[in-house]
Amino acid sequence: MNTIDCIRERRSVRSFKPEKLEHSIIESVISAAAFAPSWKNTQITRYIVIEDQELKSRIGALASDSNKLIIEHAPAIAAVTFIKNRSGFERDGSFTTDRKGEWQMFDAGIASQTFCLAAHELGLGTVIMGIFDGPEITKLLELPEDRELAALIAIGYPESIPAAPKRKTVEDLLTYK
Repeated sequence: MNTIDCIRERRSVRSFKPEKLEHSIIESVISAAAFAPSWKNTQITRYIVIEDQELKSRIGALASDSNKLIIEHAPAIAAVTFIKNRSGFERDGSFTTDRKGEWQMFDAGIASQTFCLAAHELGLGTVIMGIFDGPEITKLLELPEDRELAALIAIGYPESIPAAPKRKTVEDLLTYK
Protein backbone atom coordinates (compact mmCIF):
# COMPACT_ATOMS: atom_id res chain seq x y z
CA MET A 1 0.00 0.00 0.00
CA ASN A 2 1.37 3.44 -0.80
CA THR A 3 1.34 6.27 1.72
CA ILE A 4 -1.47 8.32 0.15
CA ASP A 5 -3.75 5.26 -0.04
CA CYS A 6 -2.93 4.39 3.57
CA ILE A 7 -3.87 7.92 4.69
CA ARG A 8 -7.07 7.96 2.63
CA GLU A 9 -8.21 4.46 3.63
CA ARG A 10 -7.50 4.55 7.38
CA ARG A 11 -10.63 4.95 9.50
CA SER A 12 -11.40 5.31 13.18
CA VAL A 13 -12.54 1.79 14.07
CA ARG A 14 -14.75 1.40 17.12
CA SER A 15 -15.67 -2.30 16.94
CA PHE A 16 -13.17 -5.12 16.88
CA LYS A 17 -13.04 -8.86 16.49
CA PRO A 18 -12.24 -10.56 19.82
CA GLU A 19 -9.05 -12.03 18.36
CA LYS A 20 -5.99 -11.47 20.56
CA LEU A 21 -3.12 -9.59 18.95
CA GLU A 22 0.25 -11.26 18.69
CA HIS A 23 2.93 -9.23 20.46
CA SER A 24 5.01 -9.31 17.29
CA ILE A 25 2.39 -7.29 15.37
CA ILE A 26 2.13 -4.72 18.18
CA GLU A 27 5.91 -4.48 18.22
CA SER A 28 5.90 -3.93 14.44
CA VAL A 29 3.48 -1.01 14.91
CA ILE A 30 5.66 0.51 17.65
CA SER A 31 8.78 -0.01 15.55
CA ALA A 32 7.22 1.98 12.71
CA ALA A 33 5.82 4.64 15.06
CA ALA A 34 9.36 5.18 16.37
CA PHE A 35 10.07 6.92 13.05
CA ALA A 36 7.54 9.69 13.76
CA PRO A 37 9.26 13.07 13.69
CA SER A 38 9.74 14.86 17.01
CA TRP A 39 11.12 18.13 18.33
CA LYS A 40 14.90 18.04 18.00
CA ASN A 41 14.57 14.25 17.67
CA THR A 42 13.68 14.00 21.37
CA GLN A 43 11.47 10.94 20.74
CA ILE A 44 9.46 11.50 23.91
CA THR A 45 6.50 9.23 23.13
CA ARG A 46 6.16 5.96 25.04
CA TYR A 47 3.42 3.31 24.89
CA ILE A 48 1.85 1.02 27.44
CA VAL A 49 -0.25 -1.72 25.80
CA ILE A 50 -3.04 -2.98 28.01
CA GLU A 51 -4.45 -6.42 27.24
CA ASP A 52 -5.72 -7.39 30.70
CA GLN A 53 -9.53 -7.31 30.65
CA GLU A 54 -9.89 -6.22 34.27
CA LEU A 55 -7.50 -3.30 33.77
CA LYS A 56 -9.25 -2.32 30.52
CA SER A 57 -12.59 -2.31 32.39
CA ARG A 58 -11.15 -0.09 35.12
CA ILE A 59 -9.80 2.30 32.48
CA GLY A 60 -13.14 2.18 30.64
CA ALA A 61 -14.91 3.22 33.83
CA LEU A 62 -12.76 6.39 33.75
CA ALA A 63 -13.67 7.24 30.13
CA SER A 64 -16.71 8.74 28.44
CA ASP A 65 -19.69 6.44 27.94
CA SER A 66 -18.96 6.05 24.22
CA ASN A 67 -15.27 5.30 24.82
CA LYS A 68 -15.99 2.88 27.67
CA LEU A 69 -17.46 0.25 25.34
CA ILE A 70 -14.63 0.64 22.84
CA ILE A 71 -12.01 0.22 25.58
CA GLU A 72 -13.68 -2.83 27.11
CA HIS A 73 -14.19 -4.64 23.79
CA ALA A 74 -10.93 -3.87 21.98
CA PRO A 75 -8.34 -6.63 22.25
CA ALA A 76 -5.78 -4.05 23.36
CA ILE A 77 -5.49 -0.40 24.34
CA ALA A 78 -2.31 1.59 23.87
CA ALA A 79 -1.82 4.30 26.46
CA VAL A 80 0.18 6.97 24.63
CA THR A 81 2.43 8.75 27.11
CA PHE A 82 5.30 11.14 26.81
CA ILE A 83 8.33 12.20 28.81
CA LYS A 84 7.56 15.67 30.13
CA ASN A 85 9.63 18.83 29.75
CA ARG A 86 11.81 17.76 26.81
CA SER A 87 9.95 18.57 23.61
CA GLY A 88 9.87 22.34 23.09
CA PHE A 89 12.34 22.92 25.92
CA GLU A 90 16.03 23.75 26.15
CA ARG A 91 18.29 21.68 28.40
CA ASP A 92 18.09 24.36 31.12
CA GLY A 93 14.28 23.97 31.25
CA SER A 94 13.46 27.20 29.41
CA PHE A 95 11.09 27.13 26.47
CA THR A 96 12.48 27.07 22.95
CA THR A 97 9.17 28.02 21.38
CA ASP A 98 6.33 30.38 22.26
CA ARG A 99 4.16 27.25 22.30
CA LYS A 100 5.84 26.49 25.61
CA GLY A 101 4.91 23.01 26.88
CA GLU A 102 2.22 22.48 24.24
CA TRP A 103 4.73 21.02 21.77
CA GLN A 104 4.82 17.81 23.81
CA MET A 105 1.24 17.04 22.83
CA PHE A 106 2.02 17.89 19.21
CA ASP A 107 4.81 15.29 19.19
CA ALA A 108 2.57 12.73 20.91
CA GLY A 109 -0.10 13.46 18.28
CA ILE A 110 2.32 12.92 15.40
CA ALA A 111 3.44 9.64 16.99
CA SER A 112 -0.19 8.57 17.53
CA GLN A 113 -1.10 9.14 13.89
CA THR A 114 2.04 7.31 12.77
CA PHE A 115 1.03 4.43 15.09
CA CYS A 116 -2.45 4.34 13.53
CA LEU A 117 -1.16 4.43 9.95
CA ALA A 118 1.31 1.62 10.67
CA ALA A 119 -1.48 -0.42 12.28
CA HIS A 120 -3.70 0.12 9.25
CA GLU A 121 -0.92 -1.01 6.92
CA LEU A 122 -0.75 -4.25 8.96
CA GLY A 123 -4.52 -4.88 8.74
CA LEU A 124 -5.43 -3.51 12.18
CA GLY A 125 -8.01 -0.94 13.13
CA THR A 126 -7.50 1.88 15.62
CA VAL A 127 -9.26 4.83 17.16
CA ILE A 128 -7.57 7.58 19.16
CA MET A 129 -9.51 8.56 22.29
CA GLY A 130 -9.08 11.60 24.48
CA ILE A 131 -12.19 11.82 26.66
CA PHE A 132 -11.15 10.22 29.94
CA ASP A 133 -10.03 11.03 33.48
CA GLY A 134 -6.32 11.50 32.84
CA PRO A 135 -5.18 11.92 36.44
CA GLU A 136 -6.99 8.76 37.57
CA ILE A 137 -5.74 6.66 34.64
CA THR A 138 -2.24 8.01 35.31
CA LYS A 139 -2.52 6.63 38.87
CA LEU A 140 -4.00 3.35 37.66
CA LEU A 141 -1.11 2.85 35.22
CA GLU A 142 1.40 3.96 37.85
CA LEU A 143 3.08 6.40 35.48
CA PRO A 144 6.28 7.89 36.85
CA GLU A 145 6.34 11.62 37.68
CA ASP A 146 8.21 12.47 34.49
CA ARG A 147 5.51 10.95 32.24
CA GLU A 148 2.14 12.27 31.10
CA LEU A 149 -0.81 10.47 29.49
CA ALA A 150 -1.68 12.00 26.11
CA ALA A 151 -4.24 9.62 24.58
CA LEU A 152 -5.59 6.09 24.47
CA ILE A 153 -5.65 4.12 21.22
CA ALA A 154 -7.88 1.08 20.84
CA ILE A 155 -6.26 -1.47 18.55
CA GLY A 156 -7.40 -4.75 17.05
CA TYR A 157 -8.70 -6.46 13.97
CA PRO A 158 -11.70 -4.47 12.75
CA GLU A 159 -15.16 -6.00 12.95
CA SER A 160 -16.07 -3.70 10.05
CA ILE A 161 -14.61 -0.67 8.33
CA PRO A 162 -16.74 2.46 8.60
CA ALA A 163 -17.44 4.55 5.52
CA ALA A 164 -15.32 7.65 5.06
CA PRO A 165 -16.93 10.75 6.50
CA LYS A 166 -17.31 13.73 4.21
CA ARG A 167 -14.09 15.73 3.91
CA LYS A 168 -13.59 19.41 3.37
CA THR A 169 -12.36 20.43 -0.08
CA VAL A 170 -8.88 21.77 -0.77
CA GLU A 171 -10.53 25.16 -1.36
CA ASP A 172 -11.92 25.04 2.20
CA LEU A 173 -8.60 24.04 3.69
CA LEU A 174 -6.00 26.00 1.74
CA THR A 175 -5.12 29.69 1.53
CA TYR A 176 -2.17 31.21 -0.29
CA LYS A 177 -0.73 34.61 0.66
